[in-house]
Amino acid sequence: MKIHRMVLPILALWVALAALPAHAARLKIATLSPDGSPWMERMRQGAAEVEEKTGGRVQIKYYPGGVMGNDTAVLQKMRIGQLQGGTLMAGSLTGFYPDIEIYSLPMKFRSLDEVDHIRKKMDPFLLASLEKKGVTAFGIAEGGFAYILSKHPVRNLADLRQRKMWIPDDDPNILEGVKAFDLKPIPLAISDVLAGLQTGLIDTVTTSPIGAVALQWHTQVKHLMNVPFMYINALLVADQKAFSRLSAEDQPVVREVLSRMFADIDRQNREDNIKAMEALRNQGINFIAPTGEALAELRERSEKVPLRLVESGRISEAIVRSLEDGLDAYRKQ
Repeated sequence: MKIHRMVLPILALWVALAALPAHAARLKIATLSPDGSPWMERMRQGAAEVEEKTGGRVQIKYYPGGVMGNDTAVLQKMRIGQLQGGTLMAGSLTGFYPDIEIYSLPMKFRSLDEVDHIRKKMDPFLLASLEKKGVTAFGIAEGGFAYILSKHPVRNLADLRQRKMWIPDDDPNILEGVKAFDLKPIPLAISDVLAGLQTGLIDTVTTSPIGAVALQWHTQVKHLMNVPFMYINALLVADQKAFSRLSAEDQPVVREVLSRMFADIDRQNREDNIKAMEALRNQGINFIAPTGEALAELRERSEKVPLRLVESGRISEAIVRSLEDGLDAYRKQ
């Protein structure tokens, strides 16, 4: 009788352990997306689908709202295994593959139709090239066109040179690029920008409408130069070694679900940017249309950026030519 009482708990424990996934793995992924946002809602749906389709063998835990630090900090945590992935701005991944930031060259795109045409052709190549450099990539999501927003009117390059302009502190290509405009930017982590605007450390930012609203920067600016300055985008990536440790059965499942999830976010961001742009108008932000002369000067300076980046070895001439040839062909149609 005593033996029977001892055996039952042991059997129950054995049954419970046997029911656990044999190759359980947890992917810890950091993101700047605020908790409670539509982006996080969709990402958690993706995580639930992965867990269901892998029978619990793969679980995804998100760290939203930038709690794991900026992109540089996230990459460092990925290197030491504290994290296995993140949603990162393209510029943060240039250390692996410099050409990944090609879409962010200033004033290259003039419409979203041009963006769609180029991305359809170039996205697969860029993602495959990044994979060859040791980064598993699940897709590119549109951040949208970034505009110059400021506490003071910016009508031309001369006005911009008078401003205390923010740039990301973890994107060396942007720092090199702004030299073509003879600007003296102030590098800050994204998490420090709102405080910088509030204290007057900076008075001008370049960001997308959804970025301005989501990060509350729109509460600190009064003017928007109504011409797309650059196209920003982010990628969902994982450390390739961590991803390769998933079973051969689970890897394609995780890749398919996360790629589809990020494609949904890509499409949703397009719609959200349109709504956010209208929200900025409704808030009373002054939309400034630059004169033809001012716009021509900005475009002339922008054309110098690719050359500077190629000469400094920060981007390849081949990828710049591919982008420019694609745009030229599209505009001739």
